[in-house]
Amino acid sequence: MKLNQSYIVRSATLDDRQNLANLIHFETYVQRHLEWRSALDWLGCFPYKVVEKKGNILAAMACPPDPPQIAWIRLFAVSSGISLEKAWKTLWESIEPEIRSMATADRIVSIPLYYWFRNLLEKSGFSLIENVIVLAWSSSATLVDGALPEGVVLRPMRLEDLEMVEKVDQAAFLVIWQTSRLTLEAAFSQSAVASVAETDGQIIGYQISTPTTRGGHLARLATLPQFQGKGIGYALVRDALIRFIQRGAQTITVNTQKNNLASLAIYRKAGFIATGEEYPVYQYLL
Repeated sequence: MKLNQSYIVRSATLDDRQNLANLIHFETYVQRHLEWRSALDWLGCFPYKVVEKKGNILAAMACPPDPPQIAWIRLFAVSSGISLEKAWKTLWESIEPEIRSMATADRIVSIPLYYWFRNLLEKSGFSLIENVIVLAWSSSATLVDGALPEGVVLRPMRLEDLEMVEKVDQAAFLVIWQTSRLTLEAAFSQSAVASVAETDGQIIGYQISTPTTRGGHLARLATLPQFQGKGIGYALVRDALIRFIQRGAQTITVNTQKNNLASLAIYRKAGFIATGEEYPVYQYLL
């Protein structure tokens, strides 16, 4: 697609990796989705587009649906060689119709980390649907004991567990917050502590936590709906915290929706306190 005689918009390719890396790491306007797969890992997926001038990539946008119903904006990056508004308008007008034409995707979603990106979303018809808050746990907090139901045991997660873990994830979360098998594999590969709750050979809950400079981040926690409210979620959190304490961790963080009262109750019981950090979730319905 030609913009004028010098600008074109096209799909990104694997050959663009180095130029995209430079754009992402050295430019000012860069919005990246917080996830286990980097913006470059999505190369080869669709849609992932760039604005180019004389062989130079000036802007890029990626939002491949994953899970199939949800197209998260995984990257929007702009160089000083093009205006922020023009880059957004050009890429959005190219990508939005393509996602709309897909049989599976029904919405485009983003968690804007910056006000400039939030403004672009709002001008394009995105609406605020909820907020994600950050909580933190300190090693000085007291851990309350928690008993598991009879027959339920905790054990370290194994790679071969991910098939059942994905099923737990899909059953526990609304589609907007579900995680695909590929993303779970990426999360597991980067984990510091990962464990499952199991009964009669069936995985009914899991947690995946990643390392940070001061300790860790409780990145994923889920329990099958029919086993919720029985202390399994808290036991998984408590077990993860104990393992981090043994590693000398000072601070553990976690993110959750502001209106997710069940999750908030688990984290507060474990000693997590809201940090005041809050991020909006914006949605564009197709």
